[in-house]
Amino acid sequence: MNNRRIRNLVILGGGAAGWMAAAALSRALTGMNIEIRLIESAQIDAIGVGEATVPPIMDFIRQLGIDESDLVREISATYKLGIGFRDWTRPGHFYFHPFGPAAPGIGSIPFPAYWLKLFLEGKAAQLEEYSIHAAAAMRGRFARPVHAPNTPLNKLTYALHFDAQQFARYLRRYAEARGVIRTEGHVRHVSVRNADGFVDAVLLESGARVAADLYIDCSGFRGVLIEGALHTGYEDWSRWLPCDRALLVHSERCGPPNPCTLVTARDAGWQWRIPLRHRDSNGYIYNGEFSTDATASALLLRELDGCALNDPVALRFRPGRRTVAWNRNVVALGLAAGFLEPLEATSIHLIQRGIAMLLKFFPDRDFAAADITRYNRAIEAEFSGIRDFLLLHYTHTERTDGFWRHCRAIPLTDSLREKIALFQSHGRILRETPELFSTLSWLAVMVGQGIIPRQYDPLVDGLDARKIHARLEELRASVRDCVAAMPLHGDFIQSDCSRGEASAALSMHPSV
Repeated sequence: MNNRRIRNLVILGGGAAGWMAAAALSRALTGMNIEIRLIESAQIDAIGVGEATVPPIMDFIRQLGIDESDLVREISATYKLGIGFRDWTRPGHFYFHPFGPAAPGIGSIPFPAYWLKLFLEGKAAQLEEYSIHAAAAMRGRFARPVHAPNTPLNKLTYALHFDAQQFARYLRRYAEARGVIRTEGHVRHVSVRNADGFVDAVLLESGARVAADLYIDCSGFRGVLIEGALHTGYEDWSRWLPCDRALLVHSERCGPPNPCTLVTARDAGWQWRIPLRHRDSNGYIYNGEFSTDATASALLLRELDGCALNDPVALRFRPGRRTVAWNRNVVALGLAAGFLEPLEATSIHLIQRGIAMLLKFFPDRDFAAADITRYNRAIEAEFSGIRDFLLLHYTHTERTDGFWRHCRAIPLTDSLREKIALFQSHGRILRETPELFSTLSWLAVMVGQGIIPRQYDPLVDGLDARKIHARLEELRASVRDCVAAMPLHGDFIQSDCSRGEASAALSMHPSV
């Protein structure tokens, strides 16, 4: 019998990170008799930032046993099939980063290889025409996957846009129903043990002392435990990721919500638009050396599709990560672990991965060094892989603005330099395992930003060119037909939420 098991844990901070951790741990640790307490202040993020996510969020929701339709209805969510990049490569240009796997290969030759051969010969259409995710998003259509073998409808992959505050409140109800104790309060002091440097307890302004074996730091940029108490250190990645400021604003929605995030390049950075059911969430991420805050605010307000619903809220940040995310008996999640700008909507994913890896290496009170080291290596790999993908977006454009000329001069990491070189030689895309972004993601962004291989993979010459052409035409027609059969995104949500409301009403009145 292991009498060194964890008896209690404290999550410091609420928001999406805190309540995601509380929900996941309360479900995963059922039966272990571990007390889970979350400490937060009622004075939380008043802006209610709209969040975009990536497909693994759906695994998180399903693992919790949450009904997807109920969640979408309760948190004003819409669906997301990818990201559209406008004016990014150059003014007037548009490309789409779709979710989902690449189209099927021919024998052992994968889709990117045989598509690239005909693309270089001027005989293939743009990549978006072979992706049901891109085609559906650009036509405002959405459906969940259906059992339709040998069609793109069978492998639809999607994520969500949602109101971050509503998401946190939803998970709070879920977690508290499973025994998580919420304590209201501000931390006044953190007590650290002299013997080993572990966090011993947090002292609240109310005078209460809260002690635990394991602490999850979700206290945001401050990192009250991971940095304030343990002085872990922070790796500043500003030399690779050039933006350091953000403005956030809500606006009225002027039309049906498209199932995609729209990103638009601006003079000193980029603007996002995230469509929710009740409004749009907008932001401008920029570099303070290339724009004043006043100029950035005026630009953001001028470029909104609908009327602003609030004054822009300003944030400043340093891109990077904690030197280690797990230090002694403290594990940092969310902004406490690090910050990578939301260009590819990875913030929620990094929280999710941190939770998943914590459960994989869940400790006892001995806190084995091998487990902590392996956890930190995995989180470092997650951050580094995403950093490289973001860096790719900045360093390969044709824009002539001062900010974008500055970005093209940013030195590449060794890992990204290798990826680009392999692609430029013969269109090869090699991924580390595990890695968030798929082969299709790398292909879409590299080609979308004008990185075109000099040659295609020689093995493709083993295929009959007529067979490749026929396969591409078949794929394009299949995508076109499937998208035409899909409902409009707004109609799908309205219909699905209406069914959910009816089911909820019947469950409340079983005699009906």
